[in-house]
Amino acid sequence: MAKPDSNLEKIDKSTLPRHVAIIMDGNGRWAVNRHLPRVAGHKNGVNSVRAVVEASAQLGIEALTLFAFSSENWQRPKQEVETLMELFVTSIEKEVPQLHKNQIRLQFIGDRGAFKPKLQKKINEAEMLTQENKGLRLNIAANYGGKWDVLQAVKSIAERIEVGELKAEQITTDMINDYICLNELPELDLFIRTGGEQRVSNFLIWQLAYAELYFTDLLWPDFDTQAYTNALESYAGRQRRFGLTGEQAVKQNNA
Repeated sequence: MAKPDSNLEKIDKSTLPRHVAIIMDGNGRWAVNRHLPRVAGHKNGVNSVRAVVEASAQLGIEALTLFAFSSENWQRPKQEVETLMELFVTSIEKEVPQLHKNQIRLQFIGDRGAFKPKLQKKINEAEMLTQENKGLRLNIAANYGGKWDVLQAVKSIAERIEVGELKAEQITTDMINDYICLNELPELDLFIRTGGEQRVSNFLIWQLAYAELYFTDLLWPDFDTQAYTNALESYAGRQRRFGLTGEQAVKQNNA
């Protein structure tokens, strides 16, 4: 991991989110703006991933979830999809040893059954290698969709009803949450999207219920440590009320 950034050391860690999620948008446009093939944007985007992971680990953020490939991305040009799959494999091979060295635990969420056996093997090996690590929980959403996430939870609960383990009236939001991806992690605090779009695009739709949203026009390959710091500072300046009035939230926080 890179040498600790002295600017990050100045951040008040008491104001930091415990769990950050990012839609890394704008790789293709970054490349097109430079008259490069779209794959060049994806390759340069890996540098931004590395910068955000290192900053999160240095700051002591507990969990970072990155949207790498959505269930809708299969509709992109075939060559781009194939290149992305190859990039997944090479990135895992290159980055995982360093992640493991720095005690980062890697987890993939999504329907990995659609991936080729080689990629599935790399994913499983990376998870097994890092599963006992105690540092940052790095989650990669690949072939993931928020609606798929809710659907697989509903199906699991329905199976329990079918065999008589559960009655419909016993279902609660907490129970559904137990079947949703990332349920073992702190609730999502901060959602970041680069690239200028202001929508969540079927990403963590259950987990986003009370997350703070941050949008930036920066294209993902241009999103560096300073840009990440700006997002964290924006989060720190917000009052999170969770349905309470501002006065109630202040009293609760001071209790």
